[in-house]
Amino acid sequence: MPINLLEKTDDELVHLYSKGDHDAFAVLISRHKDKVYTYIYLLVRNRQLAEDLFQDTFIKVVTSIKQQRYADNGKFVAWVNRIAHNLIIDYFRREQGENTLSHTDFDYDVFNNVRLSDSTVEEEMVREQLMCNVARMVDFLPDTQQEVVRMRFYEDLSFKEIADKTGVSINTALGRMRYALINMRKMAEENNMVLNI
Repeated sequence: MPINLLEKTDDELVHLYSKGDHDAFAVLISRHKDKVYTYIYLLVRNRQLAEDLFQDTFIKVVTSIKQQRYADNGKFVAWVNRIAHNLIIDYFRREQGENTLSHTDFDYDVFNNVRLSDSTVEEEMVREQLMCNVARMVDFLPDTQQEVVRMRFYEDLSFKEIADKTGVSINTALGRMRYALINMRKMAEENNMVLNI
C-alpha cells in the first residue's frame, strides 16, 4: 500500500476512492474499523449482529460515496456512525414489526422502548463523546488490562475464553478486568469525564 495514502486525511481518501482508488478505501477501513465496530457493538451487545451491521454499514458507505452523497466536512467517522446508527434503528424496527402481538382491539408492541427510538442530535453527540472517551481511556491502560477489556467488551468473550486465549487463570483474567475498570473510573474522575448517557 502506498505510504503517501496513510498521510492523507479522511476526506482526501474518500475523494480518491470516488475516483476509483480502492487502496484509499482500504486505508479508511483500516483506520476506523475498530471505532465503528465498537460503536455498533456497544449499542447492540451481540457480536454476530454487530458484525452483520458493520458489513452493512460499509456497503452503504461505499454506495453513498459512489453516488456522491458524502459531503467533505472532516467528519467521516461521525458520518459512518450515523449510517450505522440508522441501520441499527432499522434493524430493531424490523424486529419490532415481526414481534408485535395482537391482543383483542389493540396491538401491543413488545419492543416499544425509548431506547430504540431515534435519538436527538444532542443525545447522539453525547453518545459519540462517551464512546470516544471510553476508547481513549482503554488506550491508556496497561497492555494486559487493554487485552482483557477488548476481548470482553469488543469480542464478547467469556472470562473462561479470555483465560484460555491469554494463558492465565480465570481469577487472573477477572482481576485484570477489575483493575482496568478501577483505572478507567479513576481516569474519568481525574479528567471530569461522564461515563453514562
